[in-house]
Amino acid sequence: MAEREPVIGIDLGTTNSVVAFMQDGTPTVIRNRSSSNLTPSVVALSKTGKMLVGQIAKRQAITNATDTVYAAKRLIGRKFSAPQTQDAVKVLPYTLHAGEHDDIRITLGDKQYSVPEISAMVLRELKLDAEAFFGQPVRKAVITVPAYFNDGQRQATKDAGRIAGLEVLRIINEPTAAALAYGFGKTVNGKIAVFDLGGGTFDVSVLDVSSGVFDVIATGGDTYLGGEDFDNRIIEWLVFDFARENNLDLRKDRMALQRLKDAAEKAKIELSNTKETQINLPFISSPPGGGAALHLQKTLTRDKLEELCGDLISRTVSICEQVLVEAKVKPTDLKEMILVGGMTRVPKVIDAVKTFFRRDPCKGVHPDEVVALGAAVQADALTSTDSEVVLLDVTPQSLGVAVAGGYVRRLIPKNTTVPTSVTEIFNTSKDDQTTVKIMVLQGEAELAHQNELLGEFILTGLRKARRGEVEIDVTFEINSEGIVSVSARDRETGLQQSIQVTASGGLTEDELKRIMEEQADMLLEARSGEELTAKRAELKALMKEVEGLIPQLDKATQGSEFGRDAIAKAKTALEAARKAAEGPLLVRVNESADTLNRTVSLFKGVLERIK
Repeated sequence: MAEREPVIGIDLGTTNSVVAFMQDGTPTVIRNRSSSNLTPSVVALSKTGKMLVGQIAKRQAITNATDTVYAAKRLIGRKFSAPQTQDAVKVLPYTLHAGEHDDIRITLGDKQYSVPEISAMVLRELKLDAEAFFGQPVRKAVITVPAYFNDGQRQATKDAGRIAGLEVLRIINEPTAAALAYGFGKTVNGKIAVFDLGGGTFDVSVLDVSSGVFDVIATGGDTYLGGEDFDNRIIEWLVFDFARENNLDLRKDRMALQRLKDAAEKAKIELSNTKETQINLPFISSPPGGGAALHLQKTLTRDKLEELCGDLISRTVSICEQVLVEAKVKPTDLKEMILVGGMTRVPKVIDAVKTFFRRDPCKGVHPDEVVALGAAVQADALTSTDSEVVLLDVTPQSLGVAVAGGYVRRLIPKNTTVPTSVTEIFNTSKDDQTTVKIMVLQGEAELAHQNELLGEFILTGLRKARRGEVEIDVTFEINSEGIVSVSARDRETGLQQSIQVTASGGLTEDELKRIMEEQADMLLEARSGEELTAKRAELKALMKEVEGLIPQLDKATQGSEFGRDAIAKAKTALEAARKAAEGPLLVRVNESADTLNRTVSLFKGVLERIK
């Protein structure tokens, strides 16, 4: 029987990303090529023009702040004009611009990139890690997203997967993935809650688990609430005090801002284990009029951090309250409470969860890895014929259409199990109306303009008639990934128009194809780069071996003409090999390796005969 093609699960995180697979029936994390389970979700353009991803990109963030992108997940699928984006513009050291369709573009060097392109670079890095582990190409993946991601954000994430060269089998919600990993291989029956507070987003979901069936009852969240916001509170505190003392705003200096970001993140992590920490940033800035360099030194206590971020933690609890109401579940009805995401290590967060849910959280899952492990479980379930895992997810936000008067007619309420389809009859609102615009909205507000516009299209060719006489079927379909399709049909003539809703103001199909071709070249270049590194190491080992054989041959041949000639040729080959090992061309490295391999064989053969 042919070996099954490898399929992976990916947690594309705000701060770190993780890739996993099923190994002998157990979900397992794949370590990256730096031997770490976590890959920083950071992309940078080096000073030499090379694209860097992961830890190597994060390491040079302070010295190259304007060309280092982090937290791209908080921007994916959003409009540039959105309030969250405008807030991000003020605090991010890298530059954001408005794209042609009000999408977000990020400047690296002299080129602008879409957010899906940046995310695709992280996904591509994980794909390469998986391929290095398996020793063969990896094409298929399940990718997780925050439960409260809207349709545009989900579609943009799927686009990122396509750009990275992956066939995205499914997009699944992060809390659901965590529940899959928690319940896999166990006899779990009952309702569980998953509290997921990561680097950039917050989600909470309630699931009913029974005999391998994971049924999501309700979900909620905030796609702009996470560790980045805790970091920003620390940065604001540092900046305000420094400005008061020195009359200087450090946020205007991008390198200083990146140093503050780095220090805030480290301080936050340290305060999970200690009561206070020192923040020491020497030579942080210089006075505008000249003079001695300025230093920043502050002591941050855990109590002060909790004071700065108390409202953020309260927001997570408020969302939990709402989700439990929607699920018609009391905290005492829950069998287990699972904490997911790096921010759930913060003591005040743990205390808030304990107080609200009236129980100690489960300690049997790794907060940074459990989502990727659950994605691997789902990936295996989708490609295996004998999997007993059944996942029933829900749509996180209501879907509907704009109607006369500026209101919303809700067709699919939030927390409806997906996939699903619903059709409703609408009527024309004016006499002799021959066209109708279908505006697809997502959200809970009653007024149309207060919801997210996912897309719109026009149905034409309606017969002229009195208001209300022409009937139109409007059908909403949501697939298992939460991707929305909408169609409208004139019931009398059968005329029909439809759209698959994509990220509002996002990438066009033509633009997506162009980017995929460019990224494919980058993937080939990355693979070639890895091969070049490996071949260089092989060549250097051969050089060392030849250098060791030369004195042996010289002694054995006793200065004969043959020996002198062979050694001279070997030294020439060594010189060529040194140049090849330092150069950028794989073909030259391979040629030198072939020459030295022949030299080694010749020398060893001669030495063997002389013996």
